[in-house]
Amino acid sequence: MDALTPMLRQYRQVKSEHPDAILMFRLGDFYEMFYDDALVASRALSLTLTARGRGTSTEAPMCGVPYHAADGYIARLVGRGYRVAVCDQVEDARQAKGIVRRAVTRVVSPGTFTDPAHLPAREPNYIAAVVSEGDVAGPAAAFGCAVLDLSTGDFRISEHRGAGARGALAELLAGFGPREIVHREGAAPDAILPHERLEGLLLTAAPSWRFARDTAYRTLLDRFGTTSLEGFGCEGKDLAVAAAGGLLAHLKETQKADLRHVTRVAWQEASEVMMLDAATRRTLEIVENARDGGRDGTLLAVIDQSRTAMGGRLLRDWLLRPLTLREPIEARLEAVGLLAERPAERTTLAALLDQVHDLERLLGRCALGTANARDLVALRDSLRVLPAIAGRSVALETPLFARLLTGVDVLGDLHARLHEAVADDPPATLREGRMIRDGFSAELDELRALRRDSQGVLAAIETRERQRTGIGSLKVRYNKVFGYSIEVSNANRGLVPADYVRKQTLVGGERYITPELKDLEHRVLTAEERIIALEQEMFVALREAVAAQAERLRATAGAIAALDALLALALAAADGAWVRPRIVEEPRLTIREGRHPVVERLLRGERFVPNDCLVDADERQILILTGPNMGGKSTYLRQVALIALLAQAGSFVPAAAAEVGLVDRIFSRVGASDNLARGQSTFLVEMNETANILNNATARSLILLDEVGRGTSTFDGLSIAWSVAEHLHDTPQVAARTLFATHYHELTELALTKKRVVNLKMLVREWNDSIVFLRKVVEGSADRSYGIQVARLAGLPREVLDRAREVLANLEREELARDGRPKLARHAGDASGPATHEPAQIGLFAPPEDPVIGALREASIETMTPIEALNFLAGLKDKLGR
Repeated sequence: MDALTPMLRQYRQVKSEHPDAILMFRLGDFYEMFYDDALVASRALSLTLTARGRGTSTEAPMCGVPYHAADGYIARLVGRGYRVAVCDQVEDARQAKGIVRRAVTRVVSPGTFTDPAHLPAREPNYIAAVVSEGDVAGPAAAFGCAVLDLSTGDFRISEHRGAGARGALAELLAGFGPREIVHREGAAPDAILPHERLEGLLLTAAPSWRFARDTAYRTLLDRFGTTSLEGFGCEGKDLAVAAAGGLLAHLKETQKADLRHVTRVAWQEASEVMMLDAATRRTLEIVENARDGGRDGTLLAVIDQSRTAMGGRLLRDWLLRPLTLREPIEARLEAVGLLAERPAERTTLAALLDQVHDLERLLGRCALGTANARDLVALRDSLRVLPAIAGRSVALETPLFARLLTGVDVLGDLHARLHEAVADDPPATLREGRMIRDGFSAELDELRALRRDSQGVLAAIETRERQRTGIGSLKVRYNKVFGYSIEVSNANRGLVPADYVRKQTLVGGERYITPELKDLEHRVLTAEERIIALEQEMFVALREAVAAQAERLRATAGAIAALDALLALALAAADGAWVRPRIVEEPRLTIREGRHPVVERLLRGERFVPNDCLVDADERQILILTGPNMGGKSTYLRQVALIALLAQAGSFVPAAAAEVGLVDRIFSRVGASDNLARGQSTFLVEMNETANILNNATARSLILLDEVGRGTSTFDGLSIAWSVAEHLHDTPQVAARTLFATHYHELTELALTKKRVVNLKMLVREWNDSIVFLRKVVEGSADRSYGIQVARLAGLPREVLDRAREVLANLEREELARDGRPKLARHAGDASGPATHEPAQIGLFAPPEDPVIGALREASIETMTPIEALNFLAGLKDKLGR
């Protein structure tokens, strides 16, 4: 350290406080990175790597980025999973004695990233904290969890106890999708969560004392300004409080802000929302498609016609966490229905919401101190529209709309101040000035006038001084070295007033200065600097004024987002001719002419074929659906689940009519995939997902099973599928409403022995060795899978198809060689194909024994007389019908 320059010593000191972050160190107009940070950043950002003190013993690798472009580089580093500590100059270099004082002003990580230019506007960005108690794998395990979106202030907590607590915590976190998890030092998160749930997440250790119950409790009280947490529904939830307080303390420390936009915490009661595990969210493609994880082709993409980013985020949350309580569902449905039947009101409300910017994130940036003047303009313009939105309460007379519109605080005082203070078209950065409107500050107006009219002021002084002194040749001049002065020729030196102070002698005259001119010089030369400083002071005060209204702004933003989400659902209902579902408590699901909301929208040149569905706990608990590939089985399963999900999210549904019995969880085992990174085959992934269903389903759940058991041998897979179906039927605790699509036609025999099993099939028509998919679901069971016909549609060569028919014929006739193997190969030169026959599936159970074989087995040949033997042979011949 002694051999280093003062600047590098300062750098090393700051770096020692943030060893796990890339340190961006402000030097003049650049942020520089040194040593290992420079090596990492140069590769990640494709920067030129140089060195400071090259060739010396203290040579330090170095790279840097311009300060005005730093946000883009920070976004790239954070996107790669790095943590970045931003170290700024916190002292004016002109006033510094020695090296300029520097300090870290914020630490940016994947979970704390709030840059609007690089954050998806319609998706949250959560950071989470987890704490545990007891044996995390045992029946007494207990967990506390908190998730917070720093960009909006959305803050939620939950607590999980008991044997299934670990799985419930993992599913909850997977639903929120945090990018970073904060945990206590010494408590490895992979001991709390399955390793696969931590993939791609940044794990951050924080001091354990921050998670102590009393410390965390006080942290929350200080932030909310309350005397207890009872009003938030989390009094007595010690583990949840520990996680929330620890997370809040961590964020205050890293962001160097008091997080005033975090005005409340919401208790996440698991029983009040429908649980959707990761497999279900993936296969139903609710917010991410299965192709590339994008938004295209998802349920959200189809129904999201929200006008604001915050409305889009709330709608996304509603789809991922549908309600399970009838009253709030009905309240949403009533509000959606009112807008759906009033097109003029939809148009009016949409036009108003189009003028509202993202109030939640604008407030968040103000509270974090990162908002610029354009953010305040967006906030001001949004506030201007609020009175008109609040005035819609007369037209929107449902209880939910009344509550929401009552919650719209128009913030007239804040709007008036912003309108009075902020210029209409300010620059993007704070150092350019022009942020404050003319007329807001007399001092600022004077400085601007001075900057703008300095030549005119000098001319006026010159004219006045000529008249006062009678020196017609008197001139007011400016020199870069000596500044402003009055020049008088030697011939007029006798007329110089006594208040002139001689400054410089010239060849032909003298230069003088006056107190007035000296003051003008100071004001003109420092006007630009003072303007910038004064505007920044005023802007920071305005930003603080916005942050001070955080509670009012958060409440208003929440109400506007809900209005927007309800409008989006109403637009989807009106555009798609959707109907209001009937919500009931009984465990049944009745759909008439239901349609898949996404497939129907994406079809081109083809009408979607609607289908009915009736599944209940009493008579039709398990629906076994058979039919060919491409016949529409998976689409049918998914559309039933999506209709139930939409209904409980408060949306109308794509059907002629629907009655939805409340569902606590949807489980979906649809599609095949493997996970090579974890060494899991397709079949193992399938069994993991099936096990999750059998271990966690309840009688109120809805289960979709598609081709269970296909990842292994036919008889193994069939055995597993059969056993799973029996278990779901016979076990009251998991006797959920189930749709079971399969190619194992033997499963249809369950309907003969299990009273709540019903067979359905997809209709197809055969035509000239081809098939036509009718996409219609009817009662009954399919007798064929039409695999070869589907292969023909896929373009397999004709010779391959012909050979497949021969092999299939041998298998279906059960022709066996003497060694017990199927006769799959023709003899050389045998051009004849297999005899025509009616195809049959290989049975699950052994076929009835042939009566001839049975008679032979029972006969006692050794005791027969010749005549008895002849009579016995004649009897066998009769049995053969020959």
